[in-house]
Amino acid sequence: MATKIPEAQNRLFKNVFICSKCSSKMKADPQKILKGKIKCRKCQKSQFRVSKKK
Repeated sequence: MATKIPEAQNRLFKNVFICSKCSSKMKADPQKILKGKIKCRKCQKSQFRVSKKK
């Protein structure tokens, strides 16, 4: 099994959030997501979930 590269893991999963309505990806600061300051580019909703590691 291949070893996981920490730089690649950070790039793919750190600060990446998925819109709950339209499933588009966004990179943003977690504190801004929690405060509701970030909106989705497509649907303008502010409900996000964390990206799941595969």
